[in-house]
Amino acid sequence: MPTDQSPRIEDEIAEARAAQVPTRRAVSPGMEARLYTAHPVLDHGFVRVVDYMGDDSAICQAARVSYGKGTKSVSNDTGLIRYLMRHWHSTPFEMCEVKLHVKLPVFVARQWIRHRTANVNEYSARYSILDREFYIPRGEDLAAQSVVNNQGRGETLTGAEAQRVLDWLREDSDRAYDHYEAMISQDGQQGLARELARMNLPANIYTQWYWKVDLHNLFHFLRLRADAHAQYEIRVYAEILCEIVRDWVPAAYSAFEDYRLGGAQLSAKGVEVLKRRLAGEEVSEESSGMSKGEWREFVGVWG
Repeated sequence: MPTDQSPRIEDEIAEARAAQVPTRRAVSPGMEARLYTAHPVLDHGFVRVVDYMGDDSAICQAARVSYGKGTKSVSNDTGLIRYLMRHWHSTPFEMCEVKLHVKLPVFVARQWIRHRTANVNEYSARYSILDREFYIPRGEDLAAQSVVNNQGRGETLTGAEAQRVLDWLREDSDRAYDHYEAMISQDGQQGLARELARMNLPANIYTQWYWKVDLHNLFHFLRLRADAHAQYEIRVYAEILCEIVRDWVPAAYSAFEDYRLGGAQLSAKGVEVLKRRLAGEEVSEESSGMSKGEWREFVGVWG
């Protein structure tokens, strides 16, 4: 558990982990070991599993009900799961669900919430007072704007420029929180409503939520956010989730890693260019029929 969490929360987690309750439902040993443990992310964040439903066998059970005799030729669960993943049969993966407690900076949460196929309940700054916790990047994570990607980072900032940015981030965060506290204070004044005072806080302040999602949509989230091109601050959360899912449903995660994370999708033009290359033809950007961006991405994967 991150050291900046209250002793009360730590005690609650320790109590939950100590409880032993018999059950007849499917149990994943790997996920049982993960339950309630908070995995630190960034400087104040964490991810912890609150609850889950299903395992690899639940995926196969759903598939066999759906397809009946059509699965009789699949000799084992691993083979079936790989077949489902390979052919984009998503429904059986929706039979597994996980509920997570996540602490994350607001600007990361705004990226995360773009994945709308989940149930979310966020900490309310209308009713509660936010903690003085802000994400401050490490020096090595400060970078200039990419010159080739409007959404990405380029060269790492160094020296006086990097230090100036870090100083501004800390100073601005503390100043905003000082004013937030002063506005809501009822010491000698009425105090501004919390729902209004929160507008003064920057996007690097931490929030928390419970996020419940099925495995199919979690895989979609991970395919995008665990990718090397994803923003670092959300990618580190996705990487922790990859480790958790690997322990929860090892066969499904292995198939996902093979066909989604490690695989590559080709357009019709890409397939045609590969066929032409295999036939011995030299294909250039100009003769490929692709746009500049498509060609760059194609070459990045296929050389």
